[in-house]
Amino acid sequence: MTVATAIPAFCQGIQHFSETLPEFEKYGKTPAIGEGQTAISSPSDPAAVYQTMLMADALRYLTLQVTASKASGHPGGFASIADAIAALILLGYKNIITEVGHHAPGFYSTMFLDRSLEEMGIETVQQMRDRYRETDGLLGHLSGQIPGLLNPAGPLGQGQHFAMAGAKLHPGTLFPVTIGDGGLGEPYVMSSMAHFNTAYPKVTNFLPILVWNGYSQEHHSMVSTKTNDEMIEYWGGNGFKEIFLVDAKHYDDAKQTGDYVDSTAFSLKKRLEFMEAILDATDRAAKCALNGELTVLIVKQLKGAGVHKRGAKSHNLYPGDTTEKDYIVEALKARALTPEAWELVRTNCTRSQGGPAAKTVVTETEYPLTDLGQLPLEEYAVGGDKKVATTAMGTLIGHVGQNDPNFVLTNADGNAASGINNVNIALKIVHPTVDEDYFQQPEGQVYEPLSEDACAGLAAGLALFGSRTLWCSYESFAINGLPIWQTVTQAMAELRHVTPSTITLFTAGALEQGRNGWTHQRPEIENYFAALMRNGNIFPLFPCDANSIQACYEWALGTKNKGITITASKSPLPIRSTFEQTRKGLKEGGFIVQEIAGEKTVVFAVIGDMTLIPVLDAAEELKSQGIGSKVVSLISPRRLYRPSDTAYETCSESDAGFLDDTGFENLLGGDVLLGITGGSSAMLEPVMLRSSSPRDTFAWKRGETAASAGAVMALNGLTADAFVKRAVELLS
Repeated sequence: MTVATAIPAFCQGIQHFSETLPEFEKYGKTPAIGEGQTAISSPSDPAAVYQTMLMADALRYLTLQVTASKASGHPGGFASIADAIAALILLGYKNIITEVGHHAPGFYSTMFLDRSLEEMGIETVQQMRDRYRETDGLLGHLSGQIPGLLNPAGPLGQGQHFAMAGAKLHPGTLFPVTIGDGGLGEPYVMSSMAHFNTAYPKVTNFLPILVWNGYSQEHHSMVSTKTNDEMIEYWGGNGFKEIFLVDAKHYDDAKQTGDYVDSTAFSLKKRLEFMEAILDATDRAAKCALNGELTVLIVKQLKGAGVHKRGAKSHNLYPGDTTEKDYIVEALKARALTPEAWELVRTNCTRSQGGPAAKTVVTETEYPLTDLGQLPLEEYAVGGDKKVATTAMGTLIGHVGQNDPNFVLTNADGNAASGINNVNIALKIVHPTVDEDYFQQPEGQVYEPLSEDACAGLAAGLALFGSRTLWCSYESFAINGLPIWQTVTQAMAELRHVTPSTITLFTAGALEQGRNGWTHQRPEIENYFAALMRNGNIFPLFPCDANSIQACYEWALGTKNKGITITASKSPLPIRSTFEQTRKGLKEGGFIVQEIAGEKTVVFAVIGDMTLIPVLDAAEELKSQGIGSKVVSLISPRRLYRPSDTAYETCSESDAGFLDDTGFENLLGGDVLLGITGGSSAMLEPVMLRSSSPRDTFAWKRGETAASAGAVMALNGLTADAFVKRAVELLS
């Protein structure tokens, strides 16, 4: 190995070049993707096969050298699927998704080869090495800020949601998604795809690609013992009509032991046979998926193929695994290309799909939204008849869906149970069985898998890809869907383009679910959102009544790149506010519901709607003792942080709206302050941080079976008597 002359500028930083490559003069002199073309002409063209193999080796080389540059990262998993990624690129497909965050360096290498990373100033291999795993560089796992990459990837079991969202919004475009055999052990992957296919049988233009390499992070994968026939039966039993399986073992002439082998150890003849099989299977699988068949491509090849180690030992690098380590040097030299081959690979990558992914994939441009027209807001009279807040919001949801055909509402536990059956009536549950009694039909816009992950996944995925959605859940059960919702909100904070906020409606809070006991009483979920508020683009909203919730949803629909949760009761409750008061609260954090004069003033900072009931009772009791009070409904606690408490300035579509000190004192200043919530006390942190009054909190403690909301509150110390007693103590 020597460093050759006439090295392309982008190759600066490559440590090892090959002097020659066998058969290059025969198959590598002309790019397989011709000038003006977007893909190879045939998957059986020997030159195309050869050049796809070169690209796979280039990806392995870059992945290993970049990670070894920092002695950190994960080269092994991507190495086993590099052949299929190369095949997709040469076939002209770049809207590629992954659920495997550990494949990030491989995907960065792909984006480097097609020049997408030039969008962030990375033009050479050395620059890619320097900025790998650095701030404002190439993060250890896929995020929302890397040019050309469609989705974030971290927790397993998520990637298929993005692929299905893309497929639904972009008919005729293929969305391959690589799924690790470790990730296949997550319970959501197969069930979410099966439900989606039942609901949307014509949307098959997503292509799961199983990375079947025998290992997960530190041991054999749990599906490593399956035979090929068993794996085919597994996918077939879950509704997949077309199953393509390419097993490297069938081409092995290196006498490797075990069921999983490394194709880079084959002779050149057998490597090319394997590569042609990959190209052919990928081409046929893509065409089946695009032609209405639920399809999967399975590539069975040993983890770590072509890099420094094999099996689980190839998964990640450790301190000391540098580019100077003997086994890493050996692996890099084995995969090294000539400068001419590097130029050829880059030319093919750049021409694929008509240009760099950063210019051509669907998430690089804003998805067009339809005009919603005038929302049918109905402002109820303060003090009038009790109204169900969620039902009032349901009217607006119906309007949104009727004006936006791409709008989808997801709910695992049923809209009727959440007080929004009017949404079912307006938009219909998507189901293959037409049934007017249950408001269901194949063209519905209400998506109801019995999985919060599937609900959150499709709703959040569609929002990330540019469409309006709403995820509705019982507060109690939503926790199973929050990992992907959080992943998407973080990605939205990093995106280079505008997308609708991902909005949720959480109903049937713990206070309403007395007789169901602790199974339905899990408001600890608010801890999750309280922590996320510090990101800067997360806005938990707590409307106080049926007017308030309409104003909250109206505001949420007009926002971009945020995560917005709306939590409200499904019980009929008094109307205590006007639209204008909530709109004020959305800007300033809250508004004053009631103020009673007195020698001293007790301020009640209240989160929620039902919690106002004992608070207002407490205010009357204090009044009878000559003590004044101010009841404040906290609509948007995030507004009450100080700017320095959050990372808002780092967010795409950043929102710098925070209540200043004067406004805080006007809203929440008094002699004593009590923070009251039927959920987590963490949500009151912004108030407690800034208030200088003697203060205390009353919050959820634990669930228990009870006959009424009042009884549940009493079990948790949320009573008027308790509030009055503590207020008097603090005043003393």
